Amino acid sequence: MTDTDRAGPRNRLHLPRRHHGPRVTTDQARSRLRSLATGARPSRGQVVAAMLLALLGIALVAQVRSTDEAGLRQLRQAELVALLDNVTGRVDALQQEVVQLEADRLRLQGEQGGEAAAVAAAERLESYAILAGTVPVQGPGVTIYVNDPEGGVTQTMMLDAIQELRDAGAEAIQIGAERVVASTWVGTDAEGRVTLDGAPLVPPYRIVAIGDSHTLAAAMAIPGGFSDSLRGVGATVNVVEDDDLLVDALHPAQEPRYARPVPSAPE
Repeated sequence: MTDTDRAGPRNRLHLPRRHHGPRVTTDQARSRLRSLATGARPSRGQVVAAMLLALLGIALVAQVRSTDEAGLRQLRQAELVALLDNVTGRVDALQQEVVQLEADRLRLQGEQGGEAAAVAAAERLESYAILAGTVPVQGPGVTIYVNDPEGGVTQTMMLDAIQELRDAGAEAIQIGAERVVASTWVGTDAEGRVTLDGAPLVPPYRIVAIGDSHTLAAAMAIPGGFSDSLRGVGATVNVVEDDDLLVDALHPAQEPRYARPVPSAPE
């Protein structure tokens, strides 16, 4: 009798028992694989739904592309060039603004921050005076001459002209003897004449806008815009670019009735 036999059943190691089931043949394994493959195959309804979704996606993409291309195909070559110049001009202006703001930030963070802050405040005040129309300004831009013999120009058309010039980056606008500022409104008087801040505008109209002259001129040539609208009512439009224009009409500063600055939050 060995020592293991004498230690009894409590000290014996028990190995896991193997399951001795029926042996699976190669043919049976292949049959099970074919069954699994058949079970994972999508049903006919799922295939039809997937095809419909794919066709719907293709149709939507084609429709979007077709709409964009159709809108551009209707434009003439000169109109496409004007539109491209307008977009390019705006991109250049925004890039220059980014560079200027970055330079201001670095200057304010430098050793001469106090002096730089005073200079920046003076420049900011000057910009506000220009935007408020309280100082005359000069610079490059365009002069737009509008001859309206039939009196077809409406307040909506004049408002469109202001908006299109602003969108093209105009920094100062004057119509007739009136300065256009943020609070300017366009209306009509009792005689049906177009008014600007309540003052009647008498044709022929003369609009002066200071900004990038090429971009402003291109904005006035956009199809369906201000110039096309005026030609539709029998008016004529002539846009002249110039390197040095003067906007000398002033707008009196007015105290806001309702708007007040929001107090700075305590740090």
